Amino acid sequence: MSSTAARGPVDPSRIPRHAGPTTRRDPTPAADRDLTPAAPRNGGDLVVESLVNLGADRVFGVPGQHALGLFDALRRSALAYVGLRVENNAGFAADGYARAAGTVAPLLLSTGPGALTALPALQESAAASVPVLAVSSQIPSAGLGRRRRGYLHELVDQQASFRDVVKSVHLVGAASQIPSALAAAWESALTPPYGPVWVEIPQDVLLAATEVPRVTGLRVRPRVPSARPELLAEAAALLVAAERPVILAGGGVIRAGASAELLRLAELLDAPVACTFGAKGAFPWDHPLSLQSWLEDRHTTELLDDADVLLVVGSGLGELSSNYHTLAPRGRIIQIEADAGKLEAGHPAFGIHADARGALAVLGDSVSPRSPGRGAEVARTLRERVGARIAEQGLGLEQRVLAALRAALPDEAPAFFDMTILGYWAWSAWDARRPGAMHSAQGAGGLGYAYPAALGAAAADPTRPVLAVSGDGGAMYSIAELATARQENLDVTWLIVDDGGYGILREYMTDTFGAATGTELARPDFVRLAEAFGVPATLSSPDRLERDVAAALAAPGPRVVVLPALLRMFAPTHALRTNG
Repeated sequence: MSSTAARGPVDPSRIPRHAGPTTRRDPTPAADRDLTPAAPRNGGDLVVESLVNLGADRVFGVPGQHALGLFDALRRSALAYVGLRVENNAGFAADGYARAAGTVAPLLLSTGPGALTALPALQESAAASVPVLAVSSQIPSAGLGRRRRGYLHELVDQQASFRDVVKSVHLVGAASQIPSALAAAWESALTPPYGPVWVEIPQDVLLAATEVPRVTGLRVRPRVPSARPELLAEAAALLVAAERPVILAGGGVIRAGASAELLRLAELLDAPVACTFGAKGAFPWDHPLSLQSWLEDRHTTELLDDADVLLVVGSGLGELSSNYHTLAPRGRIIQIEADAGKLEAGHPAFGIHADARGALAVLGDSVSPRSPGRGAEVARTLRERVGARIAEQGLGLEQRVLAALRAALPDEAPAFFDMTILGYWAWSAWDARRPGAMHSAQGAGGLGYAYPAALGAAAADPTRPVLAVSGDGGAMYSIAELATARQENLDVTWLIVDDGGYGILREYMTDTFGAATGTELARPDFVRLAEAFGVPATLSSPDRLERDVAAALAAPGPRVVVLPALLRMFAPTHALRTNG
């Protein structure tokens, strides 16, 4: 049974009946008493009170039968609620909010199908180290693990479905456990490496009246890993002695707020800097030392290989960051990483378990400045070689479309890209202009990320517009959230590039097998469909794209721009690369 079909009125027989808090004789004269009955508090109230105390001001989710006690408690709280239409999209929205706000995003889910539908979104948050706190209901305590009473939505071991995805799991068995469980989950989510966490509370615990006092003073202090001094001293000595140092900055630089420290160290070392796809904006795109983000280019891979010391900061050197595992550095690797499990996971390295900001600051204080010039020349030559290779491929339309978007988008406005050809271009070619100004689903690679994540970012900061970019295939995953955008009046412009199918898969299959299967899609008239939701929409063209997107971004509320275009990817180069 789907999560949508299963939502309905609560069966009164399943709601625990309690006499409420024990009453005590009040010695105050009756005439002086406030005889207005106090609203009963329950486990749901403890959840929302705990979230408020921990710093939350907004939650995302989709209600469901077992979670109604939690959602009802929202009425009695200061939390703003953004309701999505599909649980997975609610998870993506929470992810976008957490990235934009720089804090934990609570996600409220119901049992079984509702919870499981959010798994792909939580996988993206895990892969991209995004702090999402998912709070899910569970069947009543009496039925847990038994599968004898036939509860709706029942799973024998629901939390087992999430253990392989989230950073930590926290189970609640009684109302008094709720504040501590949420505090532990919040701390886990915000302790580097960041990540999603899971809290599970049975329906009867959420509904039962409680005598637990109102939650106040609930605070947590996330633990930030600090590098050992002797490791940083050795790393500084290696960098000072290097003749060809290069820096590869990963998403951990942005999460740590370490862009200024990265810039300072690069300039002291005269070291060129490349940014992974998750680190867009960590280093100025047009800086003389910038190698930009052309990690799928063999020229960039060869330059990283040739460094006698390669400083990798905030990256685990995964598939994309290592150009599909073709990266093979011949020099020494220094790896600074907040996730101890990623140290030396792909390459032997001088590993330092540390948050990027503190480690880079100490290195900046420890190295001596060298004469500038060589690093900028290396970076300029690399950019020219990459530009020449792209120019040979006849991809003027793609470059023109990306340039039009960049020109239309204000520097302070974030962009969210789906897994679509234009998004793949953006990984390498988009100038984010500030840390955290570009996001995509490249962590786990699921479709449908861009639009709901952009809605979450817009909810985090309503003072600036947000751009979302999807293909027509990915757009269909998120089309229901046009209703959310309209209901919440969020300033998100959604560009849908309509090429009639799964464009990137069409290219992959055609290149590999000579023909594509299952990639061609019937699709709606996106302009009329958006307008049916009450969202103004524009049919654009490459020549009008900059003007149309700029106008949509400048207008209040949600807007849709549809671009019919068949875009192509630049040629992959990891297969062409040779060592030596």
